[in-house]
Amino acid sequence: MPGPEFCTRPRGPRSRGAALTVLFATVVATAAAIDCLPQQDEGLHRPTPAARADGTAPARVDRAELARAAAEAVAEGKSGAQAAEEVVSRSGDRWGAVYDRGEYAEFARALDGRYTGVGLSVRRAADGRIEVAKVRAGGPADRAGLRPGDRLRAVDGRPVEDRPAAEAVSLLRGEGDRPGTEVSLAVQRGARAWTQALRRTTLAAEDVTVRRPADGTVRIRVAAFTKGSGERVREAVRAAPPGAGVLLDLRGNGGGLVAEAVTAASAFLDGGLVATYDMDGEQRSLTAEPGGDTGRPLAVLLDGGTMSAAELLAGALKDRGRAVTVGSRTYGKGSVQMPSALPDGSVAETTVGHYRTPSGAAVDGRGITPDLSADESGAEERARQVLSGLGTGS
Repeated sequence: MPGPEFCTRPRGPRSRGAALTVLFATVVATAAAIDCLPQQDEGLHRPTPAARADGTAPARVDRAELARAAAEAVAEGKSGAQAAEEVVSRSGDRWGAVYDRGEYAEFARALDGRYTGVGLSVRRAADGRIEVAKVRAGGPADRAGLRPGDRLRAVDGRPVEDRPAAEAVSLLRGEGDRPGTEVSLAVQRGARAWTQALRRTTLAAEDVTVRRPADGTVRIRVAAFTKGSGERVREAVRAAPPGAGVLLDLRGNGGGLVAEAVTAASAFLDGGLVATYDMDGEQRSLTAEPGGDTGRPLAVLLDGGTMSAAELLAGALKDRGRAVTVGSRTYGKGSVQMPSALPDGSVAETTVGHYRTPSGAAVDGRGITPDLSADESGAEERARQVLSGLGTGS
């Protein structure tokens, strides 16, 4: 069974705002979770500190102090979230964070693989310009005629040139990410410049994409582990031609629902251990479902953006000798966070444990070193050579 459901939170260590669009980090929820927020019960979730990858005890937040500080602040007419942030900051919990009600609601939508936007992917060009990288078919931007390569100069009158792409994405999504709201884009294509009004809508994330290159392999790209992504990986493997090797691309995958990562592991394993984790002072395990395809050649692409649930999957496939991993060392986010509701509706997430790969290796602060090292430009080609050597392709 996949085990308990872990929830995704798009952020980096103690970051908010524009960073919410960039990284997915993993937190754990209990079986009593409602909308990914576990019911709170006094005295629960007080685990024995686990050792970090460097052998030291990880920093932990005193959850009783956290709740007390937030409640006192609210009683005095102050911000409970701000008081909680101060407690988290003092604790040294690297992955601890506090989110307001709107941010957390958007996270819950992200768990379902949905987001609010206009159907644009943007990137920052070498000259500092923000340009359209991709237009989602059928989305608001597509219907308005926007194209890849169009220059995005401003969003709702706020210039985005020479700004990080994440800031442009944050502006495109808007305050509270509410579907139906309007956003105005200043666009330029060649010598033509115009203002385009678009209405935001709810879109499904394209977190799993499958291609079949001419070399006979099947390339499965997993951008994040949102609901249903694990089963889509299994479906892609089942649909692959007999004997065809699989190139599983986890580069830039910031994590997500651990249950989905375990389901993805079940596509390639015939049951058995995927990972262990400590929580409430107990060691627990995550296991794959039986019946996976254990004979098909498999190579996994990794890089420094491979995090959390994606590292859990990569570690399982590597440790159990099921795949050859290729690329560069992963990020090293192997900690588990538990969300707690605060009196003002905000949510605090604090570290409660860490997970390990089937061989017992710690991930947090260490990452996973691939079997074969390769830089970004040559990693995919090297992985294809591996698959060829394993007997895949025509």
